Amino acid sequence: MSDDHGHSEIHHHPEPVSPAEARARAIESLLVDKGLITIDAIDALVQMYEQDIGPLKGARVVARAWVDADFMSRLLAEGANSIAEVGIEPSSNQLVVVENTATVHNLVVCTLCSCYPWAVLGLPPTWYKSFAYRSRAVLEPRAVLREFGLDLEDSVEVRVWVPVPRRESP
Repeated sequence: MSDDHGHSEIHHHPEPVSPAEARARAIESLLVDKGLITIDAIDALVQMYEQDIGPLKGARVVARAWVDADFMSRLLAEGANSIAEVGIEPSSNQLVVVENTATVHNLVVCTLCSCYPWAVLGLPPTWYKSFAYRSRAVLEPRAVLREFGLDLEDSVEVRVWVPVPRRESP
């Protein structure tokens, strides 16, 4: 098919999106159309979560622990206070740090997702919050780890940590 000038028309078919992505796009469009937020503000928020809050901070903590034994000791003893040494503000959530060794592998499963360390790891992945993942990780941790590409020897103990959110005193 071509237009009056002999140019052929190219029809672009957008990639299919998930219902959640379609909903997010619709909300974004409404907010921008109503003048309540700008695309630049949205981009700045996304960048903040990806770079300033996201997993890069957690990676800095791990890298420092790998090369600094004293920091590693402090991190394991007082995780929340130690992360300040790499520029991460401690949050109100209790941060417990555990170490994987040659004989022990730790798997943390937050059953309520209220204790996820956003300040260190960024936004929790969708799969981490799913009921199916949380249930299976507790019931069959080795199978779940294997699906993520980690096949541990039978001699390695798998410890599953299920944090219990702190309740404020009345």
